[in-house]
Amino acid sequence: MMKVRFAPSPTGKIHIGNARTALFNALLAMGEGGAFVLRFDDTDRERSKQEYADAILEDVRWLGIEPDEIVYQSSRFELYDAAADQLREAGLLYACYETPEELERQRKRRLARHLPPIYDRSGLKLTEEDHARFKEEGRAPHWRFLLPNHSGDPFAPKRTDVGWDDLMKGPQTVDLASLSDPVLIRGDGTYLYTLPSCVDDRDLGITHIVRGDDHVTNTAVQLEVMRALGAETLPIFGHHNFLQDKTGGSLSKRLGSLSIESLREEGFEPGAVASLATLIGTSLPVDPKATLAELGDVFTPDVVTRSAAKFDPEDLNNLNKKLLHAMSFETAKPRLEAKGISDGEAFWEAVKGNLTIFEDCLNWWDIIKGPIKAEMSDEDRAFVGEAKELLPQDPFDQETWGIWTKAVKDATGRKGKALFMPLRLALTGQAQGPELAAILPLLGRQETLDRLS
Repeated sequence: MMKVRFAPSPTGKIHIGNARTALFNALLAMGEGGAFVLRFDDTDRERSKQEYADAILEDVRWLGIEPDEIVYQSSRFELYDAAADQLREAGLLYACYETPEELERQRKRRLARHLPPIYDRSGLKLTEEDHARFKEEGRAPHWRFLLPNHSGDPFAPKRTDVGWDDLMKGPQTVDLASLSDPVLIRGDGTYLYTLPSCVDDRDLGITHIVRGDDHVTNTAVQLEVMRALGAETLPIFGHHNFLQDKTGGSLSKRLGSLSIESLREEGFEPGAVASLATLIGTSLPVDPKATLAELGDVFTPDVVTRSAAKFDPEDLNNLNKKLLHAMSFETAKPRLEAKGISDGEAFWEAVKGNLTIFEDCLNWWDIIKGPIKAEMSDEDRAFVGEAKELLPQDPFDQETWGIWTKAVKDATGRKGKALFMPLRLALTGQAQGPELAAILPLLGRQETLDRLS
């Protein structure tokens, strides 16, 4: 069975770029009847907060994704410790003591000698006496993974290509000789991303990993770490194009205006957010889909393009409008009733074409229930008084507006905007809005008369 994972760090709120990764994984699993794992990468105990994890779970569920499994890395340290010991015993995890300043000087020396600026594996040359001396000096080691880019002599690296068939980018190759041995454990004993992730992907049975294309190089390293840990099967990887803001900048978790929480609070529909996050940067038209099931009907990994995709909030406004304008009364009914709107289908059909967010329906409900304030010239006010005398009798229905305005036009000679605008202002107090043919039946004859007075 296919099994995917979305692995945010609960150190802040997720934004629409993170949601894009979650949605790609969820849609991939949905299409294959697979499982979705929400894995919180919370090994950074100082910055990780449960409140952020709770918020991320709420955001994921709001988008329509229900995790089949929720995992916290902070509860799995014993597994990571065992994996680190396994790599040490195999001679693949070695201690290093360089400070950042020393590493920078080493990098510059290599560049000056026209050598690639990668770590020179000095840590492998340390003797027991060296380790004892560093310990006495109070230096704690960080631990690097020895990449398999040599034929027995780690100080004579050779080109070693690691390749995979990427779900979204096609065939990919990374030369391990171009990389420094990655640090898996910091000097303070905390784990960086790579080792815990590899252990979890192996032990949780993750079969497919979809993430941003800034992880391509990391994938080559992770494949080798997983092999070193004895993984029987390796995940299939896919790297999607990078999502940028409309200026071409990167999206940050701290850019609150684009967080999923803020978009939800602004009133956007989950279908609009999910549709834009999924469909921009693909070969598909960016049309709104009300549910993940509808998105799943059109999405496959091969539709994702290789160039960066740009998120423009105005696109979200347009998608939201389209979703609301197409929303059936059956879908809207419980939400209308929750807001105390009781006129039902006639009201919804009258106003939905003028909504940007669902909350806007309350404005139109207040207008219909009144009172309203209409501002117009004395001349227009006099015209409205004439129109009042021509108002048809009950029943008020969809035909009333046409019958009435024809009579007013014939009697006054007014037409077009000069005829319709004063009546709209008198009846709604607004210069724009729903068709008055649909509004009149909601007002009723008596209320209409009162507003024309």
